[in-house]
Amino acid sequence: MKLICSKSDLLTGVNIVLKAVPSKTTMSILECILVDATGNDIKFTANDMELGIETKVKGDIISKGTIALDAKIFSEIIRKLPDNDVIIETDENNKTTITCEKAVFTISGKSGEDFSFLPVIEKNRFIYMSQFTLKEVIRQTIFSISDNDTNKLMTGELFEVSGNELKVVSLDGHRISIRKIELKDSFDSIKVIVPGKTLNEISKILSGGTEDEVRIFFTTNHIVFEFDDTVVVSRLIEGEYFKINQMLSSDYETKVTINKKEFLSCIDRATLLVKEGDKKPIIINITDGDLQLKISSILGSMNENIDIEKNGKDIMIGFNPKFLIDALRVIDDEKVDIYLVNPKAPCFIKDADEKYIYLILPVNFNVAN
Repeated sequence: MKLICSKSDLLTGVNIVLKAVPSKTTMSILECILVDATGNDIKFTANDMELGIETKVKGDIISKGTIALDAKIFSEIIRKLPDNDVIIETDENNKTTITCEKAVFTISGKSGEDFSFLPVIEKNRFIYMSQFTLKEVIRQTIFSISDNDTNKLMTGELFEVSGNELKVVSLDGHRISIRKIELKDSFDSIKVIVPGKTLNEISKILSGGTEDEVRIFFTTNHIVFEFDDTVVVSRLIEGEYFKINQMLSSDYETKVTINKKEFLSCIDRATLLVKEGDKKPIIINITDGDLQLKISSILGSMNENIDIEKNGKDIMIGFNPKFLIDALRVIDDEKVDIYLVNPKAPCFIKDADEKYIYLILPVNFNVAN
């Protein structure tokens, strides 16, 4: 096999597929990137058996072939080469020579035939949307998945398609994030749980263009994302997702409308007095036309007042400040509506059409303080 590619094109391809190279594995072949030039295109593939990524790389195929190269060594070599054309050449013993200007590396490869190729997926059930939309949906929900493997379902996000609507849900036991997106067409009903790791990696690769499309295919066990020259295949999380509707309520005793930027800045300032890992809550006291936010810790105390519009009862309630910050940061509206019932019931931050809903459980500040 002999290929000629520019360093920048090689580096782009390597950086995309590296996201599917496992950090730890007992199978050395999975630590490799497959360089496949058996067809008309140069393709790079990585696969950790849960997540697989394949991308096309621009370049010229002088002679066809395939090789599996150690991902870490290969990526570091490409990264540190001069900015010029790179020649990659293999012999019958899988020895691989990488040449760029006066730099010549020779490394051992493995037979491409031993590599775990991406599974072939039937493409009957699918949806499509802009890359910008998918990237935004992930950004606006991914922060409330759990990073604890004790409940696998909480480490993923629910993707539910109904007609021309996609609903994406994440939760971690303390909060729930819901985003609803209107699709351009109506599609078959779909309900799957996508690993958070997959969505995190996808959002890093997506260009995020409003005109650039991503097609998403669904099977019983897999989800496939196709965009630009890249294919991402991921296993789905098995199981029945939580009955979210039972956790949502339209009842409230107090409704507050507040300037989002002002509220977010205020909470952000309050966290200056909270040490890393300290679970000090912020206490919010809502009265007519006024929201008072206060916090006290061993470092000191702070209180600040913000003008609000209020309907309903006065209320005093405590929250983990991080949970409020995470939700407010991803809302684009200038003003947000907050719905409260009592100091022990969840609060809801949502818009009138419920395109986004953020549920946050309060904390018992009497005990915490």
